[in-house]
Amino acid sequence: MSKVLILFAHPKFEASKANKALVDQVKDIPGVTFNDLYENYPDFLIDVEKEKEILNNHDIIIWHHPFYWYSCPPLLKQWIDLVLEFNWAYGPKGNALQGKKCLNAITTGGTQEVYCAQGSNMYTVNEFLRPFEQTARLCSMEYLPPFAVMGTHYLSESDLNTYANQYANLVRSLLNDSLLKTTKDSSLLNNIPKPKNLNSL
Repeated sequence: MSKVLILFAHPKFEASKANKALVDQVKDIPGVTFNDLYENYPDFLIDVEKEKEILNNHDIIIWHHPFYWYSCPPLLKQWIDLVLEFNWAYGPKGNALQGKKCLNAITTGGTQEVYCAQGSNMYTVNEFLRPFEQTARLCSMEYLPPFAVMGTHYLSESDLNTYANQYANLVRSLLNDSLLKTTKDSSLLNNIPKPKNLNSL
């Protein structure tokens, strides 16, 4: 079974119903390590060697964050800048992350309808996430489509529960390495069926 690392970055987590619902469903799943960057590094002084060691011990990395100004909160960007070092994560001698899988799990205030060519944001979330995709590719990781909860301002408790269950099913599928190729080719990883025989995970 694979090991999943969730790198969570939300500077106002206490105010986010959507992220609380998602986190509550996945943080205690066996095989999952939940690394809350704002909790661990409130001073932004990231322990680079510790983070590298955590990465070494996992197969799948999820960058879980709200979509701030079409990107991630600053602490996650700093984590990427500092931890993914030349000749460790990439470069002639940088193969530490080779073969690992990576994806973004994001929440957006805007609905999916505004994230398209005809919408007010003009581009899809997949297009806005290209810098993360290229970062993963430069580090020889397999980049998967994102999991996205969109239009969070309009979601009911029932909607949030549905998304939280979808997220948990995705994480369990990643742990069990049971994602289908057709799923990997989707634009979003939201509709993952509950894996069979994984109720104990």
